[in-house]
Amino acid sequence: MTQKQLKEFLDEKVVLYNNPKFIESDPIQIPHTFSKKEDIEIAAFLTATISWGNRTMIIKNAIKMMELLDNSPHDFVLNHQEKDLESFQNFVHRTFNYIDFQQFIKSLQHIYKNHGGLENTLLIKDNSKTYQTAIHQFKQLFFEVPHLKRTQKHVSDPLKNSAAKRINMFLRWMVRNDKAGVDFGIWETHNPANLSCPLDVHSGNVARKLKLLSRKQNDWKALFELDKNLRKLDKNDPVKYDFALFGLGVFEKF
Repeated sequence: MTQKQLKEFLDEKVVLYNNPKFIESDPIQIPHTFSKKEDIEIAAFLTATISWGNRTMIIKNAIKMMELLDNSPHDFVLNHQEKDLESFQNFVHRTFNYIDFQQFIKSLQHIYKNHGGLENTLLIKDNSKTYQTAIHQFKQLFFEVPHLKRTQKHVSDPLKNSAAKRINMFLRWMVRNDKAGVDFGIWETHNPANLSCPLDVHSGNVARKLKLLSRKQNDWKALFELDKNLRKLDKNDPVKYDFALFGLGVFEKF
């Protein structure tokens, strides 16, 4: 395929999958149950954090998380007492257990009370065009409060060559604002041109078949290569192609 043909093909797939029907089977449905900005972003961040494995199980456990937060995530994060976290003790999603969940609530409280919230702490502040350093610095702030080392693995670090799939997906949800009804676009201080594709097995395999990616591992170096090629197709909104790559991989077994 020429670049023009590839762009036309992928643009068609974006239209096919980037619409409200997509929400029904996707974890993004969890933050869509809220209307307050902080509730949306906290629900989205926690849902994205456990977004690996079976999608039905992800959605089920994310609903359980919201119930444990009294379906008011922002209020719970700001005002919880230590004893309120005891109800988490039966929660587990794969390797993310109740200890990690309790820690995330304490760290989020720290982020909102001392660092201006998630939108501010994930801002790109070094004039770069990617979130690589921003995510690394966010992780440092997130774990400024006392924590067990085991929980650190649940926040990726791109400076250690992680593709940071879940945080990049969360960022897509918050930053992209194309009025299609799937992504929220509520972080107006961020620029969608700087987003990176949430690189996973599905999007990676499809990207390699379409010659958008040559690197074999799904790491930050691969993501950098994929970003560069997607930005050639649309420099202002490169991550819209996540819908195409994901849809081709998951729904069309491309």
